[in-house]
Amino acid sequence: MVYSIGEFSKLTSLSVDTLRYYEKENSSIRTEIGAIKDSTRTKIKMWVDFILRLKETAMPIRKIKKYARLREEGDVTLKERMEMLRAHRHSMIKQIEKFEDNLGHLDKKIETYEAMIADHKQ
Repeated sequence: MVYSIGEFSKLTSLSVDTLRYYEKENSSIRTEIGAIKDSTRTKIKMWVDFILRLKETAMPIRKIKKYARLREEGDVTLKERMEMLRAHRHSMIKQIEKFEDNLGHLDKKIETYEAMIADHKQ
């Protein structure tokens, strides 16, 4: 079975426009979306999902493109791709630490307001 881009859009929950964008920016998707066979659907969906995860975790588009190019080059780039992911993971950990610190400050401010509101009720 071959899937149209519209059908694949439904499978991935991505708009046709988004898929066309990825098609334009990433030749590995471009060559695969045109004739999506049932046997490769899962593999392609996993790749699209991975790209979206990288995007959701704030990896810059230029780095996602580089990762995709390296992927296309095959196993000779495994170490470079792993290092890219390790660097991104490190960046994410730093972001999480910042969010946790900011969350702590926000929680203290909320506690201050709760105490002030409780004092006004008395």
